[in-house]
Amino acid sequence: MSKKQKTIESEITLSGVGLHTGNNVSMTLKPAPINHGFAFSRIDLEGSPIIEAKAEYVVTTQRGTNLEKNGVQIQTSEHVLAAAVGLDIDNLLIEINASEPPIMDGSSKYFVEALEKAGIKEQEAEIEEYVVKEIISYKDEVSGSEIILMPSDEYQVTTMVDFGTKILGTQNATLDHIADFKEEIAAARTFSFLHEIEMLLENDLIKGGDLNNAIVYVDKELSDSTMQKLQKAFKKDNISIKPNGILDNLTLHWANEAARHKLLDVIGDLALVGTRIKGKVIANKPGHLVNTQFAKKLAKIIKTEKRNYVPQYDLNAPPLLDIHQIMDILPHRPPFLMIDRILELSDKHVVGMKNVTMNENFFVGHFPGAPVMPGVLQVEAMAQCGGVLVLSTVPDPENYLTYFMKMDNVKFKQKVLPGDTLTFKAELITPIRRGICHMQAYAYANGKLVAEAELMAQIARKK
Repeated sequence: MSKKQKTIESEITLSGVGLHTGNNVSMTLKPAPINHGFAFSRIDLEGSPIIEAKAEYVVTTQRGTNLEKNGVQIQTSEHVLAAAVGLDIDNLLIEINASEPPIMDGSSKYFVEALEKAGIKEQEAEIEEYVVKEIISYKDEVSGSEIILMPSDEYQVTTMVDFGTKILGTQNATLDHIADFKEEIAAARTFSFLHEIEMLLENDLIKGGDLNNAIVYVDKELSDSTMQKLQKAFKKDNISIKPNGILDNLTLHWANEAARHKLLDVIGDLALVGTRIKGKVIANKPGHLVNTQFAKKLAKIIKTEKRNYVPQYDLNAPPLLDIHQIMDILPHRPPFLMIDRILELSDKHVVGMKNVTMNENFFVGHFPGAPVMPGVLQVEAMAQCGGVLVLSTVPDPENYLTYFMKMDNVKFKQKVLPGDTLTFKAELITPIRRGICHMQAYAYANGKLVAEAELMAQIARKK
């Protein structure tokens, strides 16, 4: 069953402080059109530059996943992105007047609540989903962190963390259904160890931190000098260690809250792949570095598979249009009729087929000793498919002729030889207007893409 893309119904604004800068931040979540994906807009800068939430823009992963495009930065992007993915949202514009979203309570809880308050609506386009067919993995040899992605009926995530400390030990967390994100994962807060807090304070970081937006695990003795620094930084008269080893009086939502927050981070970081994932993620000792490195690897794999994707058609099934019906529509005739069958036809696309035989007229002169179908005739065949598409919109196609207007981005990938079966797919780039058909066309043979082109043609009534 097909699924529709989703965005929010209305915009909504949240305010807070940035974890590391301590600056007041205003962030507005806005609806976005189909196929927009997730993107940030820095409205505090001239021109409100946009940084798409893509793995290719990750520059650093210290204390969060930080993006940069054309010198414009977004810090700690993962919590708000996780909220969007967790609510099954595909398209969202995140306007922000600073470099980092507000930390809120260190989780995705408030972002989830805001998105739900804004309302979630379906859009008139199907989702794009990457279906995992084989195991994909990435391992950081230095840290031992590893992410494995395997086939599954839905998006699932399991995290396994081991920090080598008695206070935290080994923890696991699993999300079997993304629909459970709100209840099981969203409220899991970020955490740190005492020795890390000391380092961050010395480097003038976490200016926006307090004991309400970060769990602090005490993994060392708390000296008087450290106590004083923490009291000053967190604006508290007294700081204590509770029996569960957590600084001050913060109460855990779950015993494995640290592992759940790591799972939240994995979902937010893998949002940077730019497409939904249908598969199971197993993350061993995940962190922003390994998460985003894996996201980059997966994004490249998806891009390559898209480029090399070959649609499958049943060539033995009765055609939608046979050669005689094609000639009732197209003005072309042998030897210049380059398609034998039409397999699919809608108001937006067409699929055609041609059997290439040694008897083709063009092989007489095109390398008789090593016959190869001319590339220009492959383009002509794709264009004839487009002709069927556009002529099917008029009641009397026999009274029209089709003419090329332009072709762009023509590429030939493989040779086409006698014995090959060519299939062509042409999809409209823009709706047909005034008899003009603007389309993206592909030709396939032997399980490979052999040619592609952006074509424009127009029909004109015979004089």
